[in-house]
Amino acid sequence: MNIAKERKAIDDALDNYRAQLDTIPDELFTETPPGGGWSYAEVYSHILQATLGSSIALERCVDNNCHPTKKGLNFLGRLMMFTGRFPPVRVKVPNALAAKMPVNKISKEEAKNLLIKCRKRIDDIAPLVKDSPPDARHKHPRLGMLDGKQWFKFIRIHADHHLKQLARITKKFQKR
Repeated sequence: MNIAKERKAIDDALDNYRAQLDTIPDELFTETPPGGGWSYAEVYSHILQATLGSSIALERCVDNNCHPTKKGLNFLGRLMMFTGRFPPVRVKVPNALAAKMPVNKISKEEAKNLLIKCRKRIDDIAPLVKDSPPDARHKHPRLGMLDGKQWFKFIRIHADHHLKQLARITKKFQKR
């Protein structure tokens, strides 16, 4: 894995999320799109909370503050790390994770502040990823045990995935 390339892709995704905030009409930000699904606000809530949570797991791996294990990725985890993207099927957030990190209709201001927090966490942790011990792994609710480099790559994959979701929401609003 090319850490510098993943870092640039994460930065590009965060820049994209920030730029889109300025283009989404205020009155549509918290509105449920036609046909249902998450609002823009709920996508921002989810992706930014998940990025912060993933950065904490990444930090635990980098700091070797998790139990060493030989367990690794499950099939879905191996598939995602190999392809660099989510499978082409819609997946619901696991109930246990949804209870820990509820998706809320946040304001644009809250989204901007969360983006700043995410960028700071990535800025702080990215230089340490290359030295992350390969046997220090933290459990992902769907993908198995991820090491630090895999958590870093997951942050990028997950951010890219939800950018596509924002595009789908925009199309739903344009069709009405």
